[in-house]
Amino acid sequence: MTTHPTLAQIGRYATGDPTLDEPSVWTIEVHLEECADCRARLAGSTTADTRTTLDRVAAVLDREIAATPMPAGRSRSWSALGNRWLVGTLLPWLGMTAGVLACAALLGVLWTGLPELVLLIAPLAPLPGVAVAWHRRVDPAWELIAATPAAGLTTLLRRTAAVLAFVIPALALVGAGTGTSLALMLLPCLAFTAATLLLGTLVGVHRAAIGLIAIWTLAVIAPSLATARIPVLLAGESTPTWALVTVLLTAVALLRINAFRRLSQHD
Repeated sequence: MTTHPTLAQIGRYATGDPTLDEPSVWTIEVHLEECADCRARLAGSTTADTRTTLDRVAAVLDREIAATPMPAGRSRSWSALGNRWLVGTLLPWLGMTAGVLACAALLGVLWTGLPELVLLIAPLAPLPGVAVAWHRRVDPAWELIAATPAAGLTTLLRRTAAVLAFVIPALALVGAGTGTSLALMLLPCLAFTAATLLLGTLVGVHRAAIGLIAIWTLAVIAPSLATARIPVLLAGESTPTWALVTVLLTAVALLRINAFRRLSQHD
């Protein structure tokens, strides 16, 4: 059942009341996209000055649209659809991830004294892509996308899914070539992705990814290389634990879903 905002809330939204919190603003904006009745109430709540300004803007736009020739038979732009799921600046990071995994697999074959490098770096594989999936310094259309009501959550999750759609097959391919357990690679990979999104609601996804990469490198990868042993965290019997951690982190991230609405304030 759809809950309509009250007339008081619509009036505060129409006047730009600064005391109206951001989740309420987002809720009203999303509702207005689908409810013609509330849009009519919003139009009735605007001031005379606002209506005059809107009429002036509409008149200017009408003149400019009338003076602009419309292209014939223009098809839907695939680049616009692609930007929802994958921004072009992600491609170098995904290429770097594939290169690092390939080098780890090659070193594991050539240098038998090393621990399983692919297993050690698998949890970090999606993090570079996730870190730049929604960041003002990476996305050339960040300002435009950030202005849409559900940009933070929708764009981040779509692009994270695109990163995982690339990383998971890459891990499966490398794991098949090296004989590394697929479950031991994929479960930590998914757990670290969920942890990045969860921490991203607090400090920003970019900072969360960098922090997790640094902690894992210093606490796990470096000691493993020094001792030439795989840590207990990545032993075969740790698979159920990683599965449980992944589920818990995902559940907590979903409980904090409202914090994704304004991720742009952190990045």
